[in-house]
Amino acid sequence: MVTGYREAREALGDTRFSSDRFRHRDALQLTPEEVAAGGCPHAAAQAPAKHGLFIFMDPPEHTRLRRMLIGQFTVRRMRALEARVTELAVDLVEGMRARGNSADLVADFALPLPSLVICELLGVDYADRDRFQRDAAISLNIQAPEQERTAASGRLREFMRGLVAGKRTAPGDDLLSGLVHGDADPALTDDELVDIATTLLTAGHETTANMLALGTFALLEHPEQLAALRADPALIDGAVEELLRYLSVLHLGISRVATEDLELGGVRIRAGETILVSVPEANRDAEQWDDPGELDVTRGRGAHLSFGHGVHQCLGQQLARVEMRIGYAELLDRLPGLRLDVPAAEVPLRTDMVIYGVHRLPISWD
Repeated sequence: MVTGYREAREALGDTRFSSDRFRHRDALQLTPEEVAAGGCPHAAAQAPAKHGLFIFMDPPEHTRLRRMLIGQFTVRRMRALEARVTELAVDLVEGMRARGNSADLVADFALPLPSLVICELLGVDYADRDRFQRDAAISLNIQAPEQERTAASGRLREFMRGLVAGKRTAPGDDLLSGLVHGDADPALTDDELVDIATTLLTAGHETTANMLALGTFALLEHPEQLAALRADPALIDGAVEELLRYLSVLHLGISRVATEDLELGGVRIRAGETILVSVPEANRDAEQWDDPGELDVTRGRGAHLSFGHGVHQCLGQQLARVEMRIGYAELLDRLPGLRLDVPAAEVPLRTDMVIYGVHRLPISWD
């Protein structure tokens, strides 16, 4: 386990550590039965074809797909989405206000906001949100039986396969249509497009939704920080970065497999061994930050690892920042006296999920 910030950056930027779970067996892929039998973490992986699962690829395969995706995350598209994020955030908050003075922030704001945005970005009908949100939640539940997780992932892929087929015959001004009808050489296959779209859809709403809810929870539990942000809205950009550092929703970390013998942080690592980069620990490294265990929205903006590092750094990080900046600002501006509606100890935490956060966040306001 890699817990130091400097060592974590070094590991994530070192191409001798592989992300390719299909070519290099990750120890975290071992079944309980394999662990009981002594395991075999050094063996080559035996897995189905990876197609467009770019997050589990190494260069040059990863480079080809990422270059195409970067070409779709254009400045024009991101600027257009920023105005739309503001419109959606305002509508959601005003909808909560119209229904009274209490709500579940997860169901009524934190989940719908990034879900609406990623649907518009990919060209997904928002009416289908319950379908993909349900299957995404099952596939990310680490306590669900493997058979249920596999079935949910399969349903997500079939949903995306139908969407890709629709974009081939009736393209729109969206990211997925851009990939389907792009000038890639060779052209992306349907299997690649399905994997890419499924990855973006899942990552695009799960991570930001949980940061919005968990970040609001943290601010409510630190009233002096909430007050500072209310008093000076110009702090919002730095506050977003501080919340990302303080609340790392990738609580299980990022795994990599060494492809050769090497040394990291003075520790000898053999070829085939798995490392787990603990993002929450690295983001609270006392050698990198003063009082790292404290939430401080006035802290100077500094680098953190919540979006990863190296060739796999999050493609949608700027969009996530926009959603968080606008989302927090609208909540604080439009909900005076915002507070928890239950004792903090009763807020259900997502310790059972790949992405950390809260299952529900009951709130009320004046």
